[in-house]
Amino acid sequence: MYVIVTGAAGFIGSNIVKALNERGEQRILAVDNLKRADKFRNLVDCEIADYFDKEDFLDRLLAGDFDGDIAAVFHEGACSDTMESDGRYMMENNFRYSQDLLDWCLDQAVPFLYASSAATYGASHQFREERACEAPLNVYGYSKFLFDQVVRQRLPHANSQIAGFRYFNVYGPRESHKGRMASVAFHHYHQFLAEGKVRLFEGCDGYAAGEQKRDFVYVGDVAKVKLFFLDHPDKSGIFNLGTGRAQSFNELAAANVNSCRALSGAPKLPLAALLEQGLIEYVPFPEALKGKYQSFTQADLTRLREAGYEAPFADVETGVALYVDWLSRRHV
Repeated sequence: MYVIVTGAAGFIGSNIVKALNERGEQRILAVDNLKRADKFRNLVDCEIADYFDKEDFLDRLLAGDFDGDIAAVFHEGACSDTMESDGRYMMENNFRYSQDLLDWCLDQAVPFLYASSAATYGASHQFREERACEAPLNVYGYSKFLFDQVVRQRLPHANSQIAGFRYFNVYGPRESHKGRMASVAFHHYHQFLAEGKVRLFEGCDGYAAGEQKRDFVYVGDVAKVKLFFLDHPDKSGIFNLGTGRAQSFNELAAANVNSCRALSGAPKLPLAALLEQGLIEYVPFPEALKGKYQSFTQADLTRLREAGYEAPFADVETGVALYVDWLSRRHV
């Protein structure tokens, strides 16, 4: 039996492949689109059984080539560019492809664990997995929202696991290929290396400079949650996947700067000292983002905890330190 991981060469997909390897699983069918060839680097230190292009794979899957051979599907493949304006492409890639996979998994009684997104909440100030909290602001968020709606229709009649995960602000190893869509933690690290300082936005929406807050979740914790559900195929539903604790961009930047300084033996400094020494500075809030910016996100973890996942999540100081160490050792 094999485990399928779509988007296997991407950020979260490759971390799932690595986490599966670390528990001894190598019978992995990696599915992706390597039009962006540099993503291959994410799988160099991973073990897989075979690789399939996303379109060839779906054709073979629906033709019955994998019937009876699959233990579970991790569906991480998607266009995650929130600025993508081609709605037809977004819906075909994120919605229709996902629906075909879901139909096959239900027909074969194969566990289906898929990536949703906190983008389904849009400008909402409440982050519960409920229809009343959902108001996506872009076609990416809508594609994820619409598929979640399909899942809600199927769940009452499903004879196998369907588990969706609304990722909040994920950061960590294997995201270098994402470019401008990589995490803020990734960009802070490279900005500090290049300029010796990190820039943050001044205040907006009633928040002081750098005090806008997001739920930043380390990708290693994301992989742990996914494997927990793999081990508990009786647990289905749509779940938030964040830390449940909003932290400020000031905290994120301070963690990054101090982690970079620690590489050369420099002492940890409080935010006030980092500001005084010019290691963190504020820049005007962009006019183009006013009214379109999430100044606060925080996952409600009630459903995740009720499902039995009890492990703690890394705060930004812990997670960013791990990430900076990983980046520094790989020079990416």
